Amino acid sequence: MLATAQTCAVLGLDGYIVQAEVDISPGLPAFNIVGLPDTAVQEAKERVRAALRNSGCEFPLRRITVNLAPADLKKAGPAYDLPMAVGIMASSGQVDLPDEGAVFLGELSLDGSLRHTTGILAMVSVVRDQGFKKAYVPAADAAEAALVEGVAVYPVPTLSSLIEDFRGETLITPVLTGGMPPDDGWSPPDAMNLADVKGQDHAKRALEVAAAGFHNLLFNGPPGSGKIMLARCLPSILPRMTSEEALEVTKIYSVSGALPADSPLILQRPFRSPHYTISNAGLVGGGRTIKPGEITLSHRGVLFLDELPEFSHTSLESLRQPLEDKVVTISRVSGTVTYPASFMLVSAMNPCPCGFFSDPKKEYTCSASAGTRYQKRVSGPLLDRIDVFVEVPPVAYEKLVDEAPAQDSSHARQRVEQARDIQRERFKDNGFLCNSEMGPAEVWKSCPLDESAKALLQAATQRLNLSARAFHRILKVSRTIADLDAAKDIGVAHLAEALQYRSRGVVG
Repeated sequence: MLATAQTCAVLGLDGYIVQAEVDISPGLPAFNIVGLPDTAVQEAKERVRAALRNSGCEFPLRRITVNLAPADLKKAGPAYDLPMAVGIMASSGQVDLPDEGAVFLGELSLDGSLRHTTGILAMVSVVRDQGFKKAYVPAADAAEAALVEGVAVYPVPTLSSLIEDFRGETLITPVLTGGMPPDDGWSPPDAMNLADVKGQDHAKRALEVAAAGFHNLLFNGPPGSGKIMLARCLPSILPRMTSEEALEVTKIYSVSGALPADSPLILQRPFRSPHYTISNAGLVGGGRTIKPGEITLSHRGVLFLDELPEFSHTSLESLRQPLEDKVVTISRVSGTVTYPASFMLVSAMNPCPCGFFSDPKKEYTCSASAGTRYQKRVSGPLLDRIDVFVEVPPVAYEKLVDEAPAQDSSHARQRVEQARDIQRERFKDNGFLCNSEMGPAEVWKSCPLDESAKALLQAATQRLNLSARAFHRILKVSRTIADLDAAKDIGVAHLAEALQYRSRGVVG
């Protein structure tokens, strides 16, 4: 007898409907799985056999063939355990499948209980898009699945409870799919506060400008000047994510298996800080089974690279395309996957190997050639994609002992949110969320300059030998500074501040 249970596969961040076709025929006992299964899917044979027996069901001692269709799509992971078990029970006549279209997702334990399964949000999303009305998921993943509206989510704790539901003995109550939680579910992140940073007023201002427009930022200064502390203050001034952004980030972390067990929806913007020994695959993504890297895990948030020149040349150069296109495409023998990568790059570096080239009170122990080689580890094309360059000098004693209250992050975050509201209104018809996402056409439309500002920009372009990319990035930063002032047009003061964030001696 042939039975078919619907399930899902995940490729990248997209889900695909998969049919688990189960045929039980006379012959020597055998259990075969076809349809490009990986090792985890092949091992489902033992999990399904033990789960059925420990749930009070009969495991047929006949020839069992499971086909995961379409056969040209590679199947990976243990999410196919439940549909195979359901298909075997239906094919052997032990249960009847629901009349309405239902999809089954979940990994089985040997005792028949269902374990947490990664990628539930992506899979339930495609369940809705393909017109299915029911999704049977592990009870631990029900809250995550309920973020998708329009699907009845059935939390299944054990295989035996699902059998009782099929037989009408004890019904499983579906979870209400209410979509996004109310706005009061968000609170400012518990991060470092700008009030804790002594001095560095210029760097704090640059941090606020970068946060308001989602601009890439580079801190350059000697050791101990506060570069890392400033960067770790950034989450405290970033605005909250929109509902669309939160769902995007949650889907990424769900597929990656990094979604916190107690948080079905990520509300805080990611702040990723990988060590400089990270591999290129760890940064960009990849592996035998293609997984998102730190670039994608930073989507809609911050990727902080401390000791920027210490990262491998390959890793640094791999940032160039995602910074420009806001996506990263990974091509392997097993296939090609495109992940979103709209992140804010924040980096910190010393001016030389010893770190004291720009410190007037410390002895500079590097040779001139060593300092030059150190700076050249970061290529010109990568630096050209950074909007804001900030010199972070050592903090004077008077600033360190100053007890006067400094402006805290809440005030800066309020100004950033007001600027973001202006940008959201400006770009409501073309889908952009912030100034850094503007293309050349939008730059000319959204960045009007008065005559004095045009003259200043012309002189700066010639004097600094700006590339076309750097030219447009200066206009974007100017637009953000004007938004912080709630100004309609970009004035000379706004443009002058943006120009001072272009570091001397940097390409572009």
